[in-house]
Amino acid sequence: MSRVMRLLGTPMMRSSTPMPAPPLGDQSLRTRHVLTPMQDTTEAGRLILRDGSTAELRPAHPDDGPALLDFFGRLTSEARIQRFFTASAPSKDLVAGMCDDRDPIEKRTLIVSRLHDDVSRIVAVGTYARHSADTAEVAFAVDDTLKGKGLATLLLERLALLAVLAGYRRLWAVTRFDNPGMRDVFRESGFTVHETAKGGDIEVDFSVVPDEKTVERFETRDRISTVASLRPFFRPTGVAVIGASRDPASIGYRTLQAVIQNGFHGPIYPINPKAGAILGLKAYPSVIDTPTAVDLAILTVPRDSVLKVVDECAAKGVRGVVIITAGFAEVRGDGADLQHELLQKVRGHGMRMIGPNCLGILNADPEVSLNASFSPVFPPAGRVAMSSQSGALGLAVLAAAQRLHLGFSTFVSVGNKADVSGNDLLQYWEEDPQTDVILLYLESFGNPRRFARIARRVSGRKPIVAIKGGRGLSGTRAASSHTAALAAKDVVVDALFRQTGVIRVDTLEEMFDLAAMLSSQPLPRGKRVGIITNAGGPGILCADACEAGGLVIPELSKETRSQLSCFLPPAASLGNPVDMIASASPENYRRVIETVLTSADVDALIAIYIPVGLGNAAAFSNAIREGVSSARSNGAKDKPVLGCWMSEQRCAPDASVPVYEFPEVPARVLARAASYAEWRNRPAGVLPEILDIDLSSARRVCQNSLKRFGPGWLSVDETLAVLQAMKLPVPSASIATSPDEAVQIADRVGYPVVLKLASRTIVHKTEVGGVRLHLNDALAVREAFGEMRESLRRIGTPDAMDGALVQPMITSGIEIVVGATRDPSFGPLIAFGLGGVFIEVLKDVCFRLSPLTDRDADEMIRSIRGYRLLEGHRGQPPSDLEALKDVLLRVSRLVEEVPEIAELDLNPIFALASGCVIVDARIRVS
Repeated sequence: MSRVMRLLGTPMMRSSTPMPAPPLGDQSLRTRHVLTPMQDTTEAGRLILRDGSTAELRPAHPDDGPALLDFFGRLTSEARIQRFFTASAPSKDLVAGMCDDRDPIEKRTLIVSRLHDDVSRIVAVGTYARHSADTAEVAFAVDDTLKGKGLATLLLERLALLAVLAGYRRLWAVTRFDNPGMRDVFRESGFTVHETAKGGDIEVDFSVVPDEKTVERFETRDRISTVASLRPFFRPTGVAVIGASRDPASIGYRTLQAVIQNGFHGPIYPINPKAGAILGLKAYPSVIDTPTAVDLAILTVPRDSVLKVVDECAAKGVRGVVIITAGFAEVRGDGADLQHELLQKVRGHGMRMIGPNCLGILNADPEVSLNASFSPVFPPAGRVAMSSQSGALGLAVLAAAQRLHLGFSTFVSVGNKADVSGNDLLQYWEEDPQTDVILLYLESFGNPRRFARIARRVSGRKPIVAIKGGRGLSGTRAASSHTAALAAKDVVVDALFRQTGVIRVDTLEEMFDLAAMLSSQPLPRGKRVGIITNAGGPGILCADACEAGGLVIPELSKETRSQLSCFLPPAASLGNPVDMIASASPENYRRVIETVLTSADVDALIAIYIPVGLGNAAAFSNAIREGVSSARSNGAKDKPVLGCWMSEQRCAPDASVPVYEFPEVPARVLARAASYAEWRNRPAGVLPEILDIDLSSARRVCQNSLKRFGPGWLSVDETLAVLQAMKLPVPSASIATSPDEAVQIADRVGYPVVLKLASRTIVHKTEVGGVRLHLNDALAVREAFGEMRESLRRIGTPDAMDGALVQPMITSGIEIVVGATRDPSFGPLIAFGLGGVFIEVLKDVCFRLSPLTDRDADEMIRSIRGYRLLEGHRGQPPSDLEALKDVLLRVSRLVEEVPEIAELDLNPIFALASGCVIVDARIRVS
């Protein structure tokens, strides 16, 4: 189930009472549903077909009956036989049952539609219905014109996921023996399918609980279709600029000019009904009138004309539209509604859209040379791709790329991200042979859980460098637990990036510095850095910055120092940094680079040059270039080289060696690259199976509490029941409602004991005198119980005391906190750190997004500053790290599977030499 939730992230509404099917009625076939949310879900939104075209998916509703009857009527007789085992059209009652949406557990139908003559028309339908307690029957039908495009496979995938959420474990279907197409759909789905011959029919049966093979097959299909859908943007056969103008100040003029001046390799068509020619090209009144095919249309028309123009693009067969026009969801008023209508129209026509409200796109590949934007700057060709949510920032980025000679493969300004998103672009760039490094400027996440899946996979092949705007803004949700109080929104983003291998930077300068290195150098295989310089001060600053970033500056071996002494002057320092002194010649630089880079002492090299006197900078530049080239020819191909060129004569050694102005910069860049390389080289984490837990009992406790008391904190006994169902390590404890009962429990568990307030309403017990420690006898227990009751009476809340929890006093171990809070966009967030009453003061806590892999749990434990305490400090025995890891994984599974849990704090947990003990816990449900 956890894999399903990772794929979906959206719960399904449930109803337990079956209802009769409603009548069809006589509604018009032109009825259109404007129900698709801007955020796609499993049952509604965009589908990308095998050929890259799109369609709209949504659940069927009772008033879809006439349109569904029309769909079945349009099928060929053979198609109806394959679906209904008869050539006759289905009855109204049968179709009405398919459209019944009142009990999605018993039955559910998904509809796929496309626009036809500006009317939404059904082109495919898939249904599941209860077959037995754990099995649902599934069936499909696809319009003959769309067969072979993967629609049935996509419907099967969605229905399978929804069926699992509805409680089914298997799907069952009957298909004709002479229907190889449908049999192939089942076989290629990724599920393990069993076929049984029954007469002339085939019964198909398979488990729909996703495993790693199934998830991988889903994601492969998604990636292939997404890449196909985006190819017309970056490699179009023809481009139309709709709204092209003769006014040099207009966006339409500047966009057309950019397409022409940068030498796009294909036909260019200005579209303007009032002009005969623009910028020397023949203009056409409509894209429909252009003489050849047009893959890509760039729209700069007024907002109120966009919908009409999109229809014309569809009639021409345009596959992708870039809508530069603004005035949609980014403005108040009816902009969001208009964007919603635009999105439905684009998807209904089977197209893809970038924008609206964007700068445009670029492809700097010399074979394409497409500047489909109003940017006057076209960057040099290179290996870097970038997506930006800000058009204005995009202009600055392109100008900086040209100034710094940073080569781009492609650049996309996504604008409002109504259709094409950063997630789509990541999948395209993952497969793009022209792209080695991906840069992202993000202001928001449309689907963070999908981003996490895609980014983790892409980061394993290509580095992703990201800036997230709004870093200083904290979360808006209530922070009633320690975990929630510490989990500011930026903490969530940081956790997401750490888990997925995304390299986070704070500034554009850092982004460009890193991109220059990643696009030209191999990743370091280790953290040992050699530094060479002709001035001691910059070398020391560079070494300090390296060590601050976690890099190592090793002593050079005796053999390497001996080689250096053969040609460097006696005053030179042969340690690391190697200080060649101010009199160093170009030849010294060349030979030192050859010697140090080819040695086994270092994994990377930083070369620092400072001009002294009237030295020839070009000669030093050539020497550095020759030294690097020679070293790489002699076995140092896998070692990155970075330069620091502290000279007004900006003679970079070579385009393949990134050069920085100050010595600390290459150190910081190399530190980030080494951390990323370390992340990439680690074995992939796995989601371990935890077999001894009772999730149904934990879920039932939370749901029952919600029904009885509404949202709020679980009682102490409810909390204990949830923890015990998850086999989490809680000590023997009971709740006493009187002093006598407290003494009886204390006698049973053994002294000394702890008395803790049991209250559904009071969260921070220590603030009201609700925690009494080191109670060594019955008298102390009686007095503590009475004092606790009196303390609540004094503050006016005598009824808040449900009793007192009596448990053994733990006198050793390190205090740890494990917590969870649920972010409305990102899902459950898990915390680990030093615990106790000072958690929010010390803030030695790290976060990761659920579900945790075993690798995530290991990294969380080792990443806190207090990890040395857990290793054993000043004679103390080391803590049982495997026990802490087990707690983290069980908590992750709990909050992933029980969505009613909004917040959870296990604080403190005493980490012991053998095992660990949770001595206080609270859970809030919502």
